[in-house]
Amino acid sequence: MISAGEFRNGVTIELDSNVFQIVEFQHVKPGKGAAFVRTKLKNIKNGGVVERTFRPTEKCPLARIDRKDMQYLYSDGDMFNFMDVETYEQIALNKDEIGDALKFVKENDMVKMCSHNGSVFAIEPPLFVELEITETEPGFKGDTATGASKPATVETGAVVSVPLFVEIGDKIKIDTRTGEYLSRV
Repeated sequence: MISAGEFRNGVTIELDSNVFQIVEFQHVKPGKGAAFVRTKLKNIKNGGVVERTFRPTEKCPLARIDRKDMQYLYSDGDMFNFMDVETYEQIALNKDEIGDALKFVKENDMVKMCSHNGSVFAIEPPLFVELEITETEPGFKGDTATGASKPATVETGAVVSVPLFVEIGDKIKIDTRTGEYLSRV
């Protein structure tokens, strides 16, 4: 149990039979009346954000989130298959459970699988990946004064905005949180 006075960003709590992560919190002490804690809570299963206030002495149970390294094996239609590299146990998840988390992940890459009480709610790809460009238009020589960019398709099928000098066959580094091009490899 954690009291509202001990809230910090990133803490996960159970509230109304859901699991929430504290995105933002603020201790408020008005001139009149009792102090309270104003929070923004993100539902980790569906991504919705809720604002709620608590009394500083109010208590909530902490939610235990398990993060396990898994290897992404392959996709079979709408099912995505993962393997625990320690026990070789395989898990299949459908497209609704994964969303677009695997947009920049190739087969046999490692991902983190997040679960609460045994039910998987999210897949976290590596923070940075190196992928090869499979399709892009050629850049025009001398058209660099504006810092222009062009769309490029990488080997996983995702489209990334890259500088004009990047060509087909180049390996690039991508930040998976934002989907931004970082550099050539």
